[in-house]
Amino acid sequence: MTTLISFLGKGRADPKTGYRTANYRFDAGFSRTVPFFGLALTDYLKPDRLILVGTAGSMWDVFFEREGIDDEAVLHLMAATENGEVDEQLLALPRQQLSERLGIPVDCLLIPYARDAAEQAGILHRLATVVEQGEHLSIDVTHGFRHLPMLALVAARYLSRIAGVKVEELYYGALEMQTTDGETPVLRLGGLLDMLDWVDALASYDKDGDYGVFAPLLAADGMDKGRTDLLAQAAYFERTSNPVRARETLTSVFPSVEAHQGALGSLFGDTLKQRIGWFRGAMREDWELSLAAAYQARRDYLRAATFMYEAFTTRACNDRRYNPNDFDRRRDAYHEAREQQPAVRQLEHLRNALAHGVRPRSNQDTRTLDDENRLRSKLEMLRKDLFKL
Repeated sequence: MTTLISFLGKGRADPKTGYRTANYRFDAGFSRTVPFFGLALTDYLKPDRLILVGTAGSMWDVFFEREGIDDEAVLHLMAATENGEVDEQLLALPRQQLSERLGIPVDCLLIPYARDAAEQAGILHRLATVVEQGEHLSIDVTHGFRHLPMLALVAARYLSRIAGVKVEELYYGALEMQTTDGETPVLRLGGLLDMLDWVDALASYDKDGDYGVFAPLLAADGMDKGRTDLLAQAAYFERTSNPVRARETLTSVFPSVEAHQGALGSLFGDTLKQRIGWFRGAMREDWELSLAAAYQARRDYLRAATFMYEAFTTRACNDRRYNPNDFDRRRDAYHEAREQQPAVRQLEHLRNALAHGVRPRSNQDTRTLDDENRLRSKLEMLRKDLFKL
């Protein structure tokens, strides 16, 4: 089902229509001259349902009067609007008559003025009660109070996450951008939602290190899907403790990330390149040690301990000229190096305890794992001790 949510404000530029009449240009073949943008948008989108959103003081009276609604119902609305006392009962008959005229269900949703956090949250709760999971929404932010477009943007993201709806587009009839021939352009602001997707992806990456979240965003921004699939594949290899395959794949796809000129990809490109730059290290132990530090910063202590352990083993192989990609040689190198640097046993025990969720062998290790600050300090101490950093 498709639904249009349109905000109704308190404009009084014209005593008869409430808003200034404008010729809204949607595309080359469609324009409408109306005072209320939401009805022109309804005609353009042909939604299955229309939700009019306003406060107890919004211009319900002028809006419904212009739409030819029952005079007596409008008279009651006039007095209530003047006093900011419009309620659902007063809107019931006008809503029904407008629904019959448009041929689609019309809902009138009364919201608070969004004067503080409680009222702002209340608006989101109210909107969530009138949408259904899987519904496709368009939101019109042309009219309404000036601060409501900001809330509408938050509402779009909130409804997507909480109510499981798909917000297709945000629309704004930009009267202040009226052209010399008298046409008012219709702006599509859905790109703001795409920007929030990128911000979410950055936050997700900072939390868990999975840069695979950028793959669908880069694909939507114009990068070849085959290249974005490689980025997701590299993230998979890294998160399954295979830095060699991850680096090989990143090396292949990184030039595409650097060269990408999509509108949003270029906006976030430098940050993305910085976050996946670990593979530029000269040797495998450098990659693993960089990953250990990155995961510790994200408080992913199991991966931090695992990559530090693997970095120690890789260096032990390199010191002995063993093949660091050979499992048996890695095992041999680790056991030999362990005799020279006994502290690595502490790292091994911590890693095993974190991986298996069992009580460590020593009371000291138990105390370490019982306190996050102690665990962080211990990992940092082991890093300095084992790698002389």
